[in-house]
Amino acid sequence: MQKHLVKLLSVCLLLNCYSLHAQMITGVWKGKINKQKVEVKIIQKGDSLAGTSYYYESATHYRRYSIKGYFNSNTNEAVWWDDQLLEEKTGRFNLSSPGKNAMLSSADFNCPGDGSMMLDGKTGKKEDNRQNGDVHLDKAAGPSFEDEWDFVIDNYLAGGNDPFIIDSIAGLAAVPAERPTNEAPPVKPTPPVETVKTEPKKPIVEPAPVQKTEEPKPVVKITEPVKPPTIEEKFSTRKKVLTTEIPLSGDSVELRFYDNAEIDGDSISLFLNDKLIFQHIRLTGNAYSIKLAVSELNESNELIMVAENLGSIPPNTSYMVAIVGEKRYEARLESTEGSSAMVRFVKKSPVSTTN
Repeated sequence: MQKHLVKLLSVCLLLNCYSLHAQMITGVWKGKINKQKVEVKIIQKGDSLAGTSYYYESATHYRRYSIKGYFNSNTNEAVWWDDQLLEEKTGRFNLSSPGKNAMLSSADFNCPGDGSMMLDGKTGKKEDNRQNGDVHLDKAAGPSFEDEWDFVIDNYLAGGNDPFIIDSIAGLAAVPAERPTNEAPPVKPTPPVETVKTEPKKPIVEPAPVQKTEEPKPVVKITEPVKPPTIEEKFSTRKKVLTTEIPLSGDSVELRFYDNAEIDGDSISLFLNDKLIFQHIRLTGNAYSIKLAVSELNESNELIMVAENLGSIPPNTSYMVAIVGEKRYEARLESTEGSSAMVRFVKKSPVSTTN
């Protein structure tokens, strides 16, 4: 049964490829911007974008900028610009200067299939606001340059998309690194010392200087970002709130899940009788469907919906439709950081007959 459910999950994920743009735009993108080799890390928070861009010739010859921007889910257009120069490393014998100018780029997000994703568009100098260069980027499996954003990208669907975490990482990443220099500072010439004849003076006895006690400098502690709890920890610590009870009959029950409000990036996991059966379910306007065999269920069963995130508009709300035989049951499920929605499924006792 579990293998059939996994296959069904894979098919649903492929069918919903184009409805998962908010998830897919987040990640590592590699290619060229204005004919310059570049690696861009894009992280989406609501409609806004954050991250970093690396214009490079090699691992030791690059410029790194923080980026800002926004993503239009209706037109699938991403717009971002190099905001602040954070790091600059140049080789002694390199003649080129990657990333010398901050750029403003706009690109269309494409998901043609076979797992490939692309950003194609135009770019130009940020101060000119004219886009006469080309943008060609492909989604990459991992980064060539490691930085603070890797934690968010690797854990985006497991709590890393929390706005508090993204803002915290943005604050840490916004501190520019010290720029190395290959030249020694110029040495100022020492002026000649003139010899002046003076009459000897009587020595003046001065009181010993009072030693000042320097106050200790405050110690600045750099804290690591808080690791988000696992989905199992969220399940065990949150209160379970019974929403409805549904009778079971027949061979199977079909469950359909939708986003109950505005499509804002809600993601959920499902636990059946204390066991995780599905996770990273992205709620959209299209139904996410699963089927459960009634014969493999207990007499009484508890299905728990745990919010992986709260989307951009809390709380996490799901509209569930249960099809049992020819009957249809509906329920509005709401999950927060302190509670999870529960639906109880109970098998109907057979009606006994007497002669």
